[in-house]
Amino acid sequence: LYAGIHEMTYQSIMRCDVDIRQDLYANILLAGGSTMFNGFAARMHKEMAALAPPSTKVKVLSPEVKSDHSAWIGGSFLASSFRHSPEMWILKEDYEEMGASVIQRKCF
Repeated sequence: LYAGIHEMTYQSIMRCDVDIRQDLYANILLAGGSTMFNGFAARMHKEMAALAPPSTKVKVLSPEVKSDHSAWIGGSFLASSFRHSPEMWILKEDYEEMGASVIQRKCF
């Protein structure tokens, strides 16, 4: 049995530190692919609101511009959100020194 995108998003949020879950629920970003279908963002919001703890603010962001480049736009939003969190930046030198394990060390 396969999980829907809302269930996978919920499971991902629940695996994160409890202190950042509220921020994650309030900043769900849809970009590219099938997220461009009409009504996808509204459905995602409805499903996430049903899974989230009561009184949790759920916000699903979907770029106004629907194009083949929306995944890149989503990446741009994500990258700009990290400019205030340099402790989560992974430098080329860090990756070369520690390999992929640097992601676990810095981000989780």
